[in-house]
Amino acid sequence: MNQVVISGTGLFTPALSISNDELVAAFNAYVAQYNQDNSAAIERGELAALAESSSEFIEKASGIKSRYVIDKAGILDPQRMAPSIPERSNEDLSVQAEMAVAAAREAMVNAGKTAADIDAVIVACSNMQRPYPAMAIEIQNALGINGYGFDMNVACSSATFGIEQAANAVKAGTARCVLMVNPEICSGHLEFRDRDCHFIFGDVCTAVIVEKAETATFAHRYEIVGTKLATVFSNNIRNNFGFLNRCDESGIGARDKLFVQEGRKVFKEVVPMVAEHITAHLQQNQVQAAEVQRFWLHQANLSMNLLISKRVLGRDAEPAESPVILDEYANTSSAGSIIAFHKYNQDLARGALGVICSFGAGYSVGSVILRKL
Repeated sequence: MNQVVISGTGLFTPALSISNDELVAAFNAYVAQYNQDNSAAIERGELAALAESSSEFIEKASGIKSRYVIDKAGILDPQRMAPSIPERSNEDLSVQAEMAVAAAREAMVNAGKTAADIDAVIVACSNMQRPYPAMAIEIQNALGINGYGFDMNVACSSATFGIEQAANAVKAGTARCVLMVNPEICSGHLEFRDRDCHFIFGDVCTAVIVEKAETATFAHRYEIVGTKLATVFSNNIRNNFGFLNRCDESGIGARDKLFVQEGRKVFKEVVPMVAEHITAHLQQNQVQAAEVQRFWLHQANLSMNLLISKRVLGRDAEPAESPVILDEYANTSSAGSIIAFHKYNQDLARGALGVICSFGAGYSVGSVILRKL
């Protein structure tokens, strides 16, 4: 069986960023206008007044301080509260493909690969901007890659699930080298008028190159020691937007057509699930938690990550053991753990062990044990 490695990563970060203060100012302006417009109904008890948000609330609840976005003006317009991203013609590269191409090119440079070296493209993310043709095939075409491509979605766990699919293709010999990308425009499925979640997401794209160890040349390549995936059905994180929405007009524009979650239930149920998953995966590979030098965890909530790493290690993790990027990037769904890996892997010495772990809607959890070569 071929030894398989992650031989390069790439990151596309949008040029625009929104601070908590900016987001709160727009949200509170919307709240003031809503309460004024509905003052009579609120006074009669027919509607509940909306509560203001604050930067302190956001940081305490999540650890998030800012987020990158494709469009800033639309989100910060109290009359709109949604990104403004114009549709493109079919002849132009789509927005998600454009992000993915940028991240892919960086990963290819790092890995020392050209389009001719890659046989497959996998797009793994929480939302595709269209059902078909597959985003992966458009990206494949834009990069000049032969072979095949497909899209897949396991929400926030998409990247680790995608890495396993890529690794399996290389092991099986159906691809010499696979490009896996995670183009996330999370601002597009976020309700910025909902105090409980208006701060959660950001936009970004990551890319990973997976190939046989014998062909890898990048100095900071990592052997994929093992992968482990698990899913358990839950309605606690959900988005009901889909092609059947137009078949029932009563649901068009309803709140559930964007991201919704039962945050406290998610925290209570997902933390032990993920900690137990990582622990079991390490045990299956005869690795002690104390041997793991770095955990690149899904970047959804700072408290969740601190508690997961504590449960796995049996103590509080040092900052370098479980790096945080959500303060700057917010939750970028499938891309979060890969951003952490991309930014914080080159300082480890040869032989060092690490774990990429993502988790989210489904419920889903995926882990990848890595050893630096």
